[in-house]
Amino acid sequence: MPLPLTARIEGLLFVAERPLTAEEIARVAGESTHAVAAALAELQSAWRDRGIMLQEQGGAYLLVSHPDVAPDIRRLLGLHRGERLTKAVLETLAIVAYYQPVTRAEIERMRGVNADHTLAVLVGRELVAAGERRQTPGRPIEYGTTFEFLKRFGLTSLADLPDRERFLAAAAENDASREESEAGDSISGSG
Repeated sequence: MPLPLTARIEGLLFVAERPLTAEEIARVAGESTHAVAAALAELQSAWRDRGIMLQEQGGAYLLVSHPDVAPDIRRLLGLHRGERLTKAVLETLAIVAYYQPVTRAEIERMRGVNADHTLAVLVGRELVAAGERRQTPGRPIEYGTTFEFLKRFGLTSLADLPDRERFLAAAAENDASREESEAGDSISGSG
């Protein structure tokens, strides 16, 4: 008795060394892309509360461990949590995540400061990758997030990101609260 398509896809994703598109899976499995897409959706739903999950980015799929298992995996492998991301790096990462593909100049225009260092940190940690060159004067490199970004932040796809407008409003509110708190600290500390 042959295995169901979902089980066959699970096996393919388990051994794949890179993300696979539904088209690639369909070709290898000898199935229609529609059937593969339905099976991928079924797997994504079935694995929602499991130790593994299916990530999707740009139409490609990758089998990864659930982010909640990360502390156990780090202990098993003897790994220590890496450095935290600074506010500047997180700001740059948010811009890339919400506006991708985005160029260094666009990031700098939004942040108001040079982005060379923050982009180098993000590329070095494999949270952001350089993509193609934009077909505009100067042919700047476009940047986008990676599967490592999805894994690190526990997302199955970019669609899981909070709504951009809500995210920006919450960030502005957080900044205003921090400024009020710092102002209060300096007033009460000057007495």
